[in-house]
Amino acid sequence: MERVGECGLKGEKVKTLISLHLMLMIYSMSGICSKLAAGEPFLSLKFCVYYAVVILLLGFYAIGWQQIIKRLPLTTAFANKAVTVIWGIIWGAVFFNEPIKAGKVIGAVLVIAGVVLFAVADGEQNDE
Repeated sequence: MERVGECGLKGEKVKTLISLHLMLMIYSMSGICSKLAAGEPFLSLKFCVYYAVVILLLGFYAIGWQQIIKRLPLTTAFANKAVTVIWGIIWGAVFFNEPIKAGKVIGAVLVIAGVVLFAVADGEQNDE
């Protein structure tokens, strides 16, 4: 019987982590709109639209972030926030044709390794 409860708790944590990463992806998308706004004349229609989208994305992210940190330790949530670097690399390549060079890949691998290392250590600490 206890295993079912443990499985349910782990399933909830997985759902929360997936939600966290979706929120972080949304957060990183605000950078796309910021960069697009920077390329427009100040207070032009396009500038204002991009800026409004930035504010909407950040508002949505702020509400989602509050829900996430109710369900996860703050240290876990902040450690995972580093993956926005990876989203930045992806968005740069997709939207702005920025090259993905070896240095960026190595940096992304280091970020992922750090997040995984923290998650494993956090999991072991919670098991004790």
